[in-house]
Amino acid sequence: MDVRIERTRRALQEALFALAREHPLEEVTVADIATRAGVNRSSFYQHYSDKETLLADALDAAAELARANLPESPEPPADPPQALFDYLAHLDENAEVYRRVLGPHGSAVVMARLRARIESIVQEGIATSGTPAYEGLPLDIVGAGIAGSALGVIEAWLARDPRPPVATAADWLWRVLLGPGGSGTTPAAG
Repeated sequence: MDVRIERTRRALQEALFALAREHPLEEVTVADIATRAGVNRSSFYQHYSDKETLLADALDAAAELARANLPESPEPPADPPQALFDYLAHLDENAEVYRRVLGPHGSAVVMARLRARIESIVQEGIATSGTPAYEGLPLDIVGAGIAGSALGVIEAWLARDPRPPVATAADWLWRVLLGPGGSGTTPAAG
């Protein structure tokens, strides 16, 4: 990709991410994003069709920076992997943005992108692990179920006031993902 294109997209992503920390998404205009990014409105539309797609890209980029890709391993470890802590720390640092986009008035585009990302990680992990735990179930069904559970835990954690620490959220999420009978840590209070 052309360096200028990448630079413009990055500037737009960073601008919207910063604005989404300050204001509800529905209050942020394309003009606000373009001004913050230092580009004109036509540049915005050359790269993005709408602000929701831009926000989904911005959140993907932020997750990548937070090293939020779960490692592939044949068996899930008993304790949450560091990548999960890293991702939840990123969510915690940007809780207002994620509350807004994952909440009842949030972004369907962002939610779909996040769900698809989690489903893909789950399906790949199950396919490479050879685990018999989901034998006889279609991978897309397992991926959808686990992704829905993960998003539910994340939304509920972000909605709590006061919000429990990242370590507690990681424990909750990991225990839900492992399911009953899965190896896990001791229960965390919340």
